Amino acid sequence: MAPTCFEVILIGFILVLPFLYETNRTFRYYFKFLIYYGFVMLNATLLLPVIFLRRFNVKNFLLASSLCHHVSPLLGLRWELRGREHLERDRACIIVANHQSSLDILGMFELWPVMDKCTVVAKKEIFYAWPVGLAAWLCGLIFIDRMNSQSARSVINDATQEIKTNKIKLWIFPEGTRHNTGEIHPFKKGAFHVAIRSQLPILPVVFSSYYFLSAEEKRFDSGRILVTTLPPISTEGLSTKDVEELMQKTRSAMSEVLQATNSEIQLSLAR
Repeated sequence: MAPTCFEVILIGFILVLPFLYETNRTFRYYFKFLIYYGFVMLNATLLLPVIFLRRFNVKNFLLASSLCHHVSPLLGLRWELRGREHLERDRACIIVANHQSSLDILGMFELWPVMDKCTVVAKKEIFYAWPVGLAAWLCGLIFIDRMNSQSARSVINDATQEIKTNKIKLWIFPEGTRHNTGEIHPFKKGAFHVAIRSQLPILPVVFSSYYFLSAEEKRFDSGRILVTTLPPISTEGLSTKDVEELMQKTRSAMSEVLQATNSEIQLSLAR
């Protein structure tokens, strides 16, 4: 039986796909993000029935991580964790990390088995990106309205007691907005207010720069990312008047590590 027009087009696309991937940087950029988002959406859909049975349990993220972390090798990404001993301790803390791209989520999928119990503060708009937003909500992710600071504080304050009681780590991106510029931008104060009010330590996590990624150039190459967990910064005895100092101390320590790991990566690439 002769192939249909659709079958001919499909076969032609499959044949030309490797050529486009290897020779066209823009095609590779969009194709990799298609794989990334498609893979995560498929797994979110498959996991929904299981997650629903134990809804709002943050350990659901471990299940999601066990599947979704497989996409990193497909994209040519290699994550290397340093300071594991700080991240794996069974305690409540406020994790603050630099925010560069939606790829940060893939880094977090690599870390969840180490963190064990961790949830994330995210903007409420992500909830409407179903099925991922729905799955994240059922995993216990904390959605906030960034345009309403009073509402955001209330939501996080309500979650703080459970976080302390059940020794859950709370992950916050204090820069607020993604910046893939090779530096750490000024922090918002929310994470540090939460840490001081709850008297929980700050645990800084630094992702080395995504030198392999550029939205402007439409470039998404293979890459190596160093993920460094710094020693915890205590908030015991601190009050709201110490927020600014705590924030600057944390940002300074993270910036120093970012520059060091970026230099290390560049040296390894030059060899």
